[in-house]
Amino acid sequence: MALGPRLELRQGQALVMTPQLQQAIKLLQLSNLELMAYVEQELERNPLLERVDGENPGGEDGKDPFEVAEVAPGVERLDLGSDGITEKAREALDVDSEADSTFNNDSGYDAMGPEGGLGSNYINGRGGDSRFEDESGGLENSLTETRSLREHVQDQWLLMPANAGDRLIGQALIDALDEAGYLTEPLEDIATRLGVGADDVEAVLLDLQTIEPAGLFARSLKECLALQLRERDRLDPAMQALLDNLEFLAKRDIAGLMRICGVDQEDIADMVQEIRALNPKPGLLFGGEPVQTLIPDVYVRRGNDGSWMVELNSDTLPRVLVNSRYYAKVTRAEKASAAGQDKQTKSYMSDCLNSANWLVKSLDQRAQTILKVASEIVRQQDAFLRHGVAHLKPLNLRAVAEAIEMHESTVSRVTSNKTMATPRGIFEMKYFFTASIAATDGGEAFSAESIRHRIKTLIDAEPADDVLSDDKIVELLAGKGVDIARRTVAKYREAMNIPSSVERRRLKKAGLLKSA
Repeated sequence: MALGPRLELRQGQALVMTPQLQQAIKLLQLSNLELMAYVEQELERNPLLERVDGENPGGEDGKDPFEVAEVAPGVERLDLGSDGITEKAREALDVDSEADSTFNNDSGYDAMGPEGGLGSNYINGRGGDSRFEDESGGLENSLTETRSLREHVQDQWLLMPANAGDRLIGQALIDALDEAGYLTEPLEDIATRLGVGADDVEAVLLDLQTIEPAGLFARSLKECLALQLRERDRLDPAMQALLDNLEFLAKRDIAGLMRICGVDQEDIADMVQEIRALNPKPGLLFGGEPVQTLIPDVYVRRGNDGSWMVELNSDTLPRVLVNSRYYAKVTRAEKASAAGQDKQTKSYMSDCLNSANWLVKSLDQRAQTILKVASEIVRQQDAFLRHGVAHLKPLNLRAVAEAIEMHESTVSRVTSNKTMATPRGIFEMKYFFTASIAATDGGEAFSAESIRHRIKTLIDAEPADDVLSDDKIVELLAGKGVDIARRTVAKYREAMNIPSSVERRRLKKAGLLKSA
């Protein structure tokens, strides 16, 4: 047989992750804050994407600029109704199915009726507005400001008498403060850098340590607590001995502290309570980095008929549209130009149009998938929503994936970085997925989270003279149909930072733990 080059045609199947499909998968696992940031980047990068926001998008005349009379047929809109998704979204492709990387302009979003427009849930009080009658933008609100720790300290320092040299030393000490209010730089280094004596720096430090709140400018936890106790006139020799031996308190060695401080059990309990009432990080009382408010992605409410209503939080869903009218205008201008069409510009605009169309569809698909997964979680955890954590069922990703006919990886991405607001509180979606603990009678299994709750409830209710051991807890749980090993009880107890029965008995007798 002669050897030589030849052509062969073979047919095969392969899974290809297109950039668009990768983008859709990425959007699934983003939190609402990360999604907002991603959409902002796309808005800056893509000239065909436009944001839909503002309390009155129509301007002064009160009309919607995207009404049918003003919108070209090619303009697409993403608008989520009261149920969280549009009818068009219900027909969107699932991430697990085969997806095409190109889309035409006929998306169907512009075919929505008046009910699908920018409704009252979008207009009322959301978005920016520069009108004078905006109640939330009054002058009194603009004057409020969170003061930082350094601003507070500097204002107090300027009111204290000091010469020019001390002012310079004081400013150096203020600059060395960390956000918790501790002095992070050694005094010797500050003295060397400023060319002054260490005694001068120490004297200024003593003045700064009198600034409210007490505990600022401490160089250690011991000094921070001592400053607060001195301000309360409670720094006696016994308390000083306790501060010198805080490691005994960390180990809960009450007998050792009683011996070192020379006090009885009642006095040591009062001293420990005073220590616990102090603030180990007084600097955190002042403004620092802005705290991000936890905004749930899904709301779960009880309906009038007793069923559960699941809806997406529209505040976490970016509203964007694709301006195909601008695209048509640019392409027509190119055709009319004397120089002819610019292939590079045409290719760029075509890529922008495809990218914008895909982003709109991906956002709609993401909303649909989150709502689908959340609804199944609510259906599976109905007993938890009605009766509490003791009735939380064991649940895994496979059970939810099979129920909604999706892949486990999709469910995992959907539940990552997402929260759900329920009548029981706000929980991460991952919270509802727990391991199972077998029942003694072979019946329905218990979730690990519900077992942890039962263990904590039993320990909280134990009296000081009858502390429950791990073996006793196993026996009590077995009486309620829970088949659990002693080492599992110990593992759950340690995960909840609950001391052993020996330590709890000693602490409760000393009055350091509450007894039933």
